[in-house]
Amino acid sequence: MDDPTDRDTERRREPRKPKPPRKVSPRYLENAALHYLKRYAATVSQLKRVLMRRVDRSVKFHGTDRAEGVGWVDALAEKLIRNGLINDRTYAETRVHSLRASGRSARVITQKLRMKGVAPELVQEKLAEATQDVSEDAAARIWARKKRLGPFRRDLSTRAEHRQKDLAALARAGFSFAIAKRVIDGTADDLPPRA
Repeated sequence: MDDPTDRDTERRREPRKPKPPRKVSPRYLENAALHYLKRYAATVSQLKRVLMRRVDRSVKFHGTDRAEGVGWVDALAEKLIRNGLINDRTYAETRVHSLRASGRSARVITQKLRMKGVAPELVQEKLAEATQDVSEDAAARIWARKKRLGPFRRDLSTRAEHRQKDLAALARAGFSFAIAKRVIDGTADDLPPRA
């Protein structure tokens, strides 16, 4: 009788051949875009990057025309914008509000959205709206509470010896020194009530 572990070992040793990429077409790109948008909220720039990776793999493997693929991606992006399936303004608004509510600084929010391809003026507009709800000071307090910094430490007797580390942690999170100092040197009672 064969030992089952021998068969499993034999199977594991055989390397799997990578699946070849599909040849791109307008229909394939549209299906890929819709599948991606079902799973993730995306900006126009982000979706174009995802689709261009597929085009580039197809060009490399099948030798298709890259310029034609770029045209298909651009036309598809315009169609999705017209149909309201991707909207940078809506994406920026929801992302800014969620990041701000989780205690992120204006610098971090700006950087994250620029990396996603959102226009800088749109980022500033949405950030100004979100700052009306949650100020930079309140965001720093939320971040300090989440990371247990300063007045939110479990053991308050170690607060003084960890002051410099706590200030540095808030600075790395993108908050100014003045805000970090106010939060770290303040008390937990200074925290605004939760919405």
